Amino acid sequence: MDILGLLPQFGSIIWTLLAFVLALSIIVAIHEYGHYIVGRWSGIHAEVFSLGFGPVLYSRVDKHGTVWQFALLPFGGYVKFLGDANAASAPDGEVVREMTPQEQRRTMPGAPLWARAATVAAGPVFNFILSIIIFAAVVFARGEVADPLAVGALREMPAVQELQVGDELLAISGVPVPSFDDGVGFDALEAQIEKSADVVYTVARAGLERDVMGPYPYPALITQVAPQSAALAAGLRVGDVITAIDGAPVFAFAQLKVAVESGNGAPLLLDLWNAGEERQVTLSPKRVDEPQADNSFITQWRIGVAGGLFFEPATQPTSIGSALGNGVAQTQRIIEGSLSGMYHMVTGAISSCNLSGPIGIAQTSGAMASQGAMSFIWFIAVLSTAVGLLNLFPIPILDGGHLVFYAYEAVVGKPPSDKVLRIFMSVGLVMILSLMVFALGNDIFCP
Repeated sequence: MDILGLLPQFGSIIWTLLAFVLALSIIVAIHEYGHYIVGRWSGIHAEVFSLGFGPVLYSRVDKHGTVWQFALLPFGGYVKFLGDANAASAPDGEVVREMTPQEQRRTMPGAPLWARAATVAAGPVFNFILSIIIFAAVVFARGEVADPLAVGALREMPAVQELQVGDELLAISGVPVPSFDDGVGFDALEAQIEKSADVVYTVARAGLERDVMGPYPYPALITQVAPQSAALAAGLRVGDVITAIDGAPVFAFAQLKVAVESGNGAPLLLDLWNAGEERQVTLSPKRVDEPQADNSFITQWRIGVAGGLFFEPATQPTSIGSALGNGVAQTQRIIEGSLSGMYHMVTGAISSCNLSGPIGIAQTSGAMASQGAMSFIWFIAVLSTAVGLLNLFPIPILDGGHLVFYAYEAVVGKPPSDKVLRIFMSVGLVMILSLMVFALGNDIFCP
C-alpha cells in the first residue's frame, strides 16, 4: 500500500472533521445558550451547560451555581436544568415533589408554563437569530452593487479585456445598461446583447466616453463550486475558466449550462484555464432536484458550479435595516425551501437522497471552509437555520415535542404523567436514531 499517497486524502479528512466540529460547536453553543439565558431570566436554574458529551475535559462553576463544561465528544451539547432527570430535559418528578414550593419554582417542571415554553423555544429562536445576523453581516460587509454599474475589480481571464477598474458601463454591444432604480437587473441584458467571445463595451472613463473590447459578460467562469458535486470531485476550482467542452470552444456560461443539461449525464471533457495555467478534466454530471420559486422541484443534470460576471461590480454601502431585512428574507427562504423539500421527499416527488446525514454535512463543511472564510460563515448560517427548524419538529425529545406537551398542558390543565412522558421520550429517541441511520445510509449509498 502506498502510505505516502494517502497523506493528502488523510489531510482532507482532518480538515473536513475540524470544519464540521467548528461549525457544529458554534451552532450548538448558540442553541443551548438560548435555552440557558432565557431559562435564567425566567427564574429556572441551570445546573450544567455542556458543549459535548461523555467524559468532561474542563469545567468551572460560575457565580450562579451553573457548571460550564467541555466534554470529550464534540458532537452536540445540552443544558440540564434543576429538576431534569437527564440531558433530554425529561422531568424527575420524584425529586421535584420532595422540594419546597420555593425550590420547585427554580426547576424546569415546577416553573410556570410560560417560563418553560419560553425557555424551550429560545433554542431554535436563537439559531434563527444567529442566521439572520450572519446573513445581514455578510450583506452589510459586501455592500450593494453601485448604480450606475461600474467595474470594481477585474478577474483574470484568458480573453482580451481593455476595461479598467472604475470604468462606468454605459452600453454593451450597443445595448444601453439600465439603471437599477428602474427595477431592471443587469442579468436582463444577456438576452439582448450579441453572443460573441469578444464584446464591445461603451464606458465612461475619466469623464470621457469610449469603446473598449472585453470578453462576454457572463463567461464560462467558475465563481463557486458546490459541495458534494461532480465539479468538486473532479478538482474544479474557483477562478477556473472553461474554454472548451469536448473540444468545442465555449465563451459563455450559458453554453456550459446547455451542454450539461442536454448531455443526459454523459461524461464531459473540459478544457480549463486558470491564471495562465491550462489543464483538462473529465466529469459526469449528476441528477439534482432543484427548488423553484414556487417551492416546487425540478430534476436537472448539474456539475455543481456557479458563474458570474467577468468583473466584480463596484459596490456602495447598504443600510443596517436593509441588511437585516435581507437576513430575515434569506432565513425565511431556507425554512420554506427545507419544508418544501421534506414534503416532496415524503410524497416521492424527489429522491430521498436529498437528505444528508453527518457524513454529508461534514463533507459540506470542509468544502465550504476550503472556499474561504466568507463561504464557511455563510454555511454556518444555513446550517443554523436547519438545526433550528429541525428542533421545532413535534417529535418527543426535541424542543418541538416539549412545546407540544406544554400545549397539551395549557388545554387540559395538567401535564402528562411522568410515565407517559418517559414512553414518549423513548419513542422520540427511536425516531431520531432511525432518522440518523437513514440519513447516514444516504451518505454511504446514494450516488
